[in-house]
Amino acid sequence: MIGGYPWRILVYPRGNRPGAGVLSAYLDCGDSQTQPINWTRRASFKLSMVNQRDHTKTICKEAAHQFSAQANDWGFTAFASQQDIFAPNAGFLMNDTLRMNVVVRVERPEDLYYDSKKSTGYVGLKNQGATCYMNSLLQTLYNINYFRQAVYHMPTQEEEMPSTSIPLALQSTFYKLQFGDTSVSTKDLTKSFGWDTMEGFMQHDVQELNRVLCDNLEEKMKNTKVQGAISHLFEGHTVNFVECINVDYKSNRKESYMDLQLDVKGCKNVYDSFVKYTEVEMLDGQNQYKAEGHGLQDARKGVLFDDFPPVLQLQLKRFEYDFQRDMMVKINDRYEFPDELDLDVDDGKFLAPGADRSVRNLYKLHSVLVHSGGVHGGHYYAYIRPASKQWLKFDDEKVYKEPSKRALDEQFGGEDETPPPAPGFTSPTLKLTKYSNAYMLVYVRESSWKDIMLDVSQNDIAEHVRSRLKAEAEEKERRRKEKMEAHLYTIIKVARDEDFKHQIGTHQFFDLVDNDKVESFRVKKQTTLAEFKQMVAEKWGISVEQQRFWMWATRQNRSVRPSTPLAPNSDENRVCDIREPAAGGFGRQGNQSEVRLYLEEAPQAKGLHTIERDELLLFFKLYDPHTQKLSFLGKCFAKKNNRLPDLMPFLTKLAKFPEGIPLEVTEEVKFEPKVMMEKVDQRQTFHQAQLEHGDILVVQALPSAEEAKTLKYPLARDYLNYVKWRITVHFKKLDNPKEEALSLELSSKDTYEEVSRQLAAALRPPLDDPLKLRFTQQNNYTQQPKPQAMRFPTQEQDLPDMLHHFGQTTDTLFYEVLDLPLPQLERLKTLKIAFHGDKAEEVGQHQLRLPKDSCIGHVLEELRKLLPADYGSTPLRLLQIYWSKIYKVFDEKDDIEGINDQYWHLRAEAVPEDQLSVSEQDQLMHVYHFTCDQQLHVNNNFGDPFLLRVSDTDTLADIRPRIQQKLGIADEEFAKWKFAAIGSLRPPDYLNDDDSIASKFVKGTNTYSSGQDSMYLGLEHTDAHPHRHRHHNNRLSHYERPVKIYN
Repeated sequence: MIGGYPWRILVYPRGNRPGAGVLSAYLDCGDSQTQPINWTRRASFKLSMVNQRDHTKTICKEAAHQFSAQANDWGFTAFASQQDIFAPNAGFLMNDTLRMNVVVRVERPEDLYYDSKKSTGYVGLKNQGATCYMNSLLQTLYNINYFRQAVYHMPTQEEEMPSTSIPLALQSTFYKLQFGDTSVSTKDLTKSFGWDTMEGFMQHDVQELNRVLCDNLEEKMKNTKVQGAISHLFEGHTVNFVECINVDYKSNRKESYMDLQLDVKGCKNVYDSFVKYTEVEMLDGQNQYKAEGHGLQDARKGVLFDDFPPVLQLQLKRFEYDFQRDMMVKINDRYEFPDELDLDVDDGKFLAPGADRSVRNLYKLHSVLVHSGGVHGGHYYAYIRPASKQWLKFDDEKVYKEPSKRALDEQFGGEDETPPPAPGFTSPTLKLTKYSNAYMLVYVRESSWKDIMLDVSQNDIAEHVRSRLKAEAEEKERRRKEKMEAHLYTIIKVARDEDFKHQIGTHQFFDLVDNDKVESFRVKKQTTLAEFKQMVAEKWGISVEQQRFWMWATRQNRSVRPSTPLAPNSDENRVCDIREPAAGGFGRQGNQSEVRLYLEEAPQAKGLHTIERDELLLFFKLYDPHTQKLSFLGKCFAKKNNRLPDLMPFLTKLAKFPEGIPLEVTEEVKFEPKVMMEKVDQRQTFHQAQLEHGDILVVQALPSAEEAKTLKYPLARDYLNYVKWRITVHFKKLDNPKEEALSLELSSKDTYEEVSRQLAAALRPPLDDPLKLRFTQQNNYTQQPKPQAMRFPTQEQDLPDMLHHFGQTTDTLFYEVLDLPLPQLERLKTLKIAFHGDKAEEVGQHQLRLPKDSCIGHVLEELRKLLPADYGSTPLRLLQIYWSKIYKVFDEKDDIEGINDQYWHLRAEAVPEDQLSVSEQDQLMHVYHFTCDQQLHVNNNFGDPFLLRVSDTDTLADIRPRIQQKLGIADEEFAKWKFAAIGSLRPPDYLNDDDSIASKFVKGTNTYSSGQDSMYLGLEHTDAHPHRHRHHNNRLSHYERPVKIYN
């Protein structure tokens, strides 16, 4: 019981969406079955998957939700990857048990009506799903008044739309934050970024968004009156220097920065981070500096600050990559930051000699952006001090006043101790990691505070923007007022013959009209029908005497027809008393605040027709099989004992057909679940044919037998069947989904082959073989392609099957054009192989396709055909690489079907002559490039690994020249390299020239194994290409997904 209510944690270890590869976790109201119908309960909560080995790796996620009968559980469909949770030794699954914790905060009823504007003077931003990171950044930037004014001053055009213009969308968002009374939506802003729905549910890194957004705005500010505003606020400069110790040589390079990345690990506070940032590095020994004109020299290398900006953004490095564990980790260590930051401390030790020391670098803390959670996800919010006095917490839609201790001390991170046990109990005091801590700090220079926090008024924003937003606010207020007064009003929807003419044949094919697209009148429920008729007369100029209203009836077959005229003596009845008849004579169930009526209008020269008891009102549609057009023809009153031939002259004239032309007349019966149309029997009376008020007859000229063969849909029933089953499908290129889709009108009965054929014909240029098309379904929740493409169907598959995704139907398919038919491709295994030359460097990429029952020997023979003739009969081998390590050397007899080249990097190479035959006295040593992180005590592998033949008698001095020759490294550079024997989770054991290699490596331990004893020869040197793309790194962290703004 929490907050007086029972709760349950729902966990789906294999996920509740098959094949997604995730664990799902939700918080559920345990008493939902016993609550009254309209119950609601709002709560915020944190779910944690406990790592039972290392609590610092516990996965935490937070959310808030309004629980109700319709949504009694809430949580995370993708709480964590199954691979991370169930991996051996991961620490989550122990003794076949997962441990889940939950912290729930049930909001008091008054919290539900909390008004941020009244309480704080500020409003929040709505969360689109996972946009808390963006909300916290936008609130921070908005509350830097100089930045807000610069955004207001960006030029925008009156005809622009916020959803397509970033400046206009940001102006709109800021304006509503400043002058609005309720939380603000960011949907127009994210649309202006070019983001789709999926981005709203994908959490990004707030620091990366800050850079991308500011870069985008700075580019758009060029050649305007606010050019340089971003740089003026945030840009500072550093001086990178290298100073030789023994000769008179110094090199300086000035660089700009917009924010500073400060280390958290190993630092107690911000000052420690600045000390570390400006720490001098000695370049000596094998790491000497090559000074121009002086050769290799001992030197001091470092960085100092030439100046600091008015607004200093400090990005705290809370997330780091742990190369030892091959995963991202969050640093939750305690890290203090002051309310006032003095960067002139210790006589300006952080400043470069040439810095302007007349500028006082004393800063006041303005904002603290907080991340609560772990590396797998979490929640962002911000503490901001807009007026330099009261701290405010901006947490999505809500804004709260907070004491300074909560904004500062409680965001330092570190650990909390559990309360001591009650008297008589002996439970130990535990230290619990605080997963909520500061992630980004914003300081404002005290001497610049007034300039930065200047007054911003409505006059700072363009008139056309103010007018647009004022109109939006008025419309929003009108809708709010309507909603508040809805119980006093009735909505009357009135359909006329004009609506029939406009809708039939365009978007309405069965029945007469879509009542949601006709004129609506909002009238008080006490209004009489006579008063309403007067309103209609004023609206359309139809006198009261020319009006007769009919009620619509929803029949048992789900067709909707005008069925009952309102009696002349009903004029004094209230509109709220009108009840629509339905099948079986019962009133229409549903929204009684809405009434649907059909208005029969009498011709100007005549009065309303007096309806006799033996008469019925029939409606007519006209179908033209030549143009495939359906249209409204008209209506008439007919006697119930009339037969169809009695109406033929009238229908011929109404349709403007020549006299004597044969007509086909059919009755529309129903459209769901299938089209049903019955030919009217000319021998029966209308009464015998069971025709009623409101029935619809479709008229067409009857085509001859020969003519019918040339028509696609010769009869109205054929055409309506086509309309019933047609569906518009949008085809997007798989490799460029943002390109405009190709839309085709297809039938739901089309098979996979027919869909392929029609798309192939519609492509430009047309595709000669439809079998070369491969489709990928759309994920309905993200609007992105599913990970796996559709296979060629082995049994009949129709279009609805292709569009079906987890119980929902989409209207989009992704496609790609293959270079060979899909059925043939699926019988083959495709492998991407990089071929490496004698120096272990990549010289080419090849894609091979072989039958799935092939072996590695077949792969190598096919590869040989693509290589230069020099490789003629040279033996080849295939290696499996991951993170610059060799995990497997394939045997030629190994099968290829199980190889996953999406996870592993496949590398082929010629077998060196000295490795063709390895004696018992020799072994093939794994040789990897690495750098050593002294602070984290981890070895980071990079580059291309290789195998080296080593004998029992070889020393390091013996193999040095062979390695240098193989890699082609210059003497001067190679002299700086260090050599070490390295094992998993062990520090490097550095080798001397006279060390025996065999003595450092037990035979067999330098080949890959999953144990702790796999060892290799490490080459420690600087990575010359540290930022190159690692195509075999597929385990990207949640925080490594790039943020992109497309407009």
